[in-house]
Amino acid sequence: MSKFKKKKAVGSQEISTASLPDIVFMLLFFFMVTTTLRETTINVMQKLPGATEVKKLERKSLVSYIYIGKPRQNFQTLYGTEPRIQLNDAFAKIEDIRNYVISEREKVDENERTFLTTSLKVDKDTKMGIIIDVKQELRKASALKINYSSRKVSQIED
Repeated sequence: MSKFKKKKAVGSQEISTASLPDIVFMLLFFFMVTTTLRETTINVMQKLPGATEVKKLERKSLVSYIYIGKPRQNFQTLYGTEPRIQLNDAFAKIEDIRNYVISEREKVDENERTFLTTSLKVDKDTKMGIIIDVKQELRKASALKINYSSRKVSQIED
């Protein structure tokens, strides 16, 4: 008989899971920091017109949005199918634009108020009458920096 016995292969070694909670919390923290949430739920149809010369806005924190378009399907029974104005998360009338601009100005630091831009996100099938009315109200509220949002296309579509 021999003094030495061969060890039998017990199987594969188990992987240590001691650092697994650290990895999970690190990933969770990463996604919490890098994720941005949508600020406004858009309740109007938005198919922006195309443009070939598009310039990106520098500081989106200084931009307030006015959405104009037909209400989405679930709001058409209440608001109809005519184009409507949306400020933040609610439908509004043209008279409400002045108060909206004033409240948006109050949110911004006093030194940056001159850089505040109002961006109109208008559906491409919307008639110009409502846009002109909105622009008149913006003039009355002294919001003279207006931006028209569009999508970039290589050629102008029909």
